[in-house]
Amino acid sequence: MTTDNGLVLDDVTLTYPDGDGRLTALDAVSLDVPAGTLTAVVGPSGSGKSSLLAVAATLVTPDSGRVVVAGTDVGPLTPAAKAELRREKIGIVFQQPNLLPSLGALEQLEVMAHLSGRMGRESRQRALGLLDAVGLAEAAHKRPHQLSGGQRQRVNIARALMNEPSVLLVDEPTSALDHERGAAVMELLAGLTRERGTATVLVTHDRTHLGRADRVATVRDGRLTEDARV
Repeated sequence: MTTDNGLVLDDVTLTYPDGDGRLTALDAVSLDVPAGTLTAVVGPSGSGKSSLLAVAATLVTPDSGRVVVAGTDVGPLTPAAKAELRREKIGIVFQQPNLLPSLGALEQLEVMAHLSGRMGRESRQRALGLLDAVGLAEAAHKRPHQLSGGQRQRVNIARALMNEPSVLLVDEPTSALDHERGAAVMELLAGLTRERGTATVLVTHDRTHLGRADRVATVRDGRLTEDARV
């Protein structure tokens, strides 16, 4: 099993109601993501990738199996405790950045600190450092409409790292980007994973940039298999 700062899914099964029966979204899935590594999860639409991400994010409770985030077994936690765990230990990079249109890049990050009750000079310095880490130090006060698609995704990544999460979950980060910008975002995620020591899971249908991942796993019909090294 991985270190206390990693992510573990142990024999996780998830089903949804489907007419008179139930549809299996995840079928006895196990995944071990150590801190400081990036695991890419690929598979066709409807294969279970999004369900895996939702379970790892503690947004959906599986029928059976264990989810361990940074050493904490999520199963016994109350909904309030899960929400606190997400704020403190999990960073989520959504497919669409969903940035607040009235806020500059720096303020997008500071909102995350405010939600966790951490606002102050130290939080501002952290936000500025993260914008520098993603190559946007000069764009700290630009609003989303003043940024390119790739830049908005970089703000999205920096925002997810604002509260120093142990686990980083990334949903289709290159889907709206061209090849060059997609490659740059993947390279950035791989570098930040190692520098920040996060256990990163990246869900994608695009196999183009998988060489930057430490491991690749495929989900098909709810079952997960680890690929040979790309």
